[in-house]
Amino acid sequence: MGLGRTLFTIAGAAALVGLLVAERRRPLRRQHHSDLPRNLRNFAMGASCAAVVAVVEVPIGQRIARDNLRRRRGFAQALPRPLRLIGAGLAMDYGFYWWHVATHRVPFLWRFHRVHHIDPDMDASTAVRFHFLDMLVSLPWRIVQIRLAGASPKSLRWWRRFFNASILFHHANLRLPKGWDRALRTVLTTPEMHGIHHSKVRQERDSNYTSGISVWDRLHGTYRDRPAPRAIAIGVDERDEADLPIARSLTAPFRRTPADTNADRTG
Repeated sequence: MGLGRTLFTIAGAAALVGLLVAERRRPLRRQHHSDLPRNLRNFAMGASCAAVVAVVEVPIGQRIARDNLRRRRGFAQALPRPLRLIGAGLAMDYGFYWWHVATHRVPFLWRFHRVHHIDPDMDASTAVRFHFLDMLVSLPWRIVQIRLAGASPKSLRWWRRFFNASILFHHANLRLPKGWDRALRTVLTTPEMHGIHHSKVRQERDSNYTSGISVWDRLHGTYRDRPAPRAIAIGVDERDEADLPIARSLTAPFRRTPADTNADRTG
């Protein structure tokens, strides 16, 4: 690892610690469960996802990205050189918006994505609470996403860094200074904006899908605002509590019935 990457890693770790401290000093919503067991459970699930991504997704993604660069294929590679990094990032972010929409609307995908949503409280640890098989289920889409975006190895690395930073930030239980959240959400996904997406109310949950650039929700009519973030009930349904333990979370996608889809729930 070069000096630049080492410094970037240290800066990232420091930013994460700062975010964890900030969300406890300036909470956006009142938490209903003890932090420690929730956080440990979420980070344990996140570690299993990170292992799958590192072993499977990253090598495949980097191979496709190298071919994109070598063959000059995909959206970003057709742009002038100064715009390729930004173009690839925007294309990747847009592709992930549609994947997120699909995870809420396709019953099979929702079985796995629901594991992320059943966290009864929401903070930075929720950002990594996913079923490890979700990483494998999403792999074909990620491959197509990288190929069509024309991401190079460099742009793919930078997009992953932006994506990871963004999901940690907008899942954080962080109350920004007055006016900051509303100003930032004109461009980026913010804690208040994404908190609405984690609401038990179906109409609110099926909105604010973007994980990076907020314009995609505005462009496709899925943006929703709400003036009282503290009043949002986080979760999915009355079965959340039973499925919270790690073992239950890992088996939850296989215990759902085909009729139990996102479209059937009343919230």
